[in-house]
Amino acid sequence: MIKIAILTVSDSCARGERKDVSGQAIRDILSEGQFQVCKKKIIADSLKAIANQLKYFSDKADIDVVFTTGGTGLGPRDVTPEATVSVCERIVPGISEIIREQGYQKTKSAVLSRGIAGVRNNTLIINLPGSPKAVRESLEIILDVLPHAVEMIHGGGH
Repeated sequence: MIKIAILTVSDSCARGERKDVSGQAIRDILSEGQFQVCKKKIIADSLKAIANQLKYFSDKADIDVVFTTGGTGLGPRDVTPEATVSVCERIVPGISEIIREQGYQKTKSAVLSRGIAGVRNNTLIINLPGSPKAVRESLEIILDVLPHAVEMIHGGGH
């Protein structure tokens, strides 16, 4: 079973002004099969808070994959990629590249997403966009490679 954490990055969700539909979309998609959502958290768009939560999930919570949603655009408070880069030991560019490339086929503005993917300790961190539609489309693209990625991170064969 692949252990998952979901981190929703949104000022309005953190203040309780808006429902977390993107985080719920991730949970709904992963509720079947080989994934177990173990942790879910909503935080404001703060580089330090995001980085600290990613460190907690990677260093102390025994999580295989962290999905973030939100904070990947061009807005002044969109800092999820910067927080992710600041905690990752290795970047996995192919994941974010394929999400943007395939996303562009459906929505031209997908190229404006700055999401990245990387590894900290034995945890794969993947930034997803903030819209529920983009979350679903992105997960459809990458779900099949996650078991192999997790196996490799934990020392499994290629």
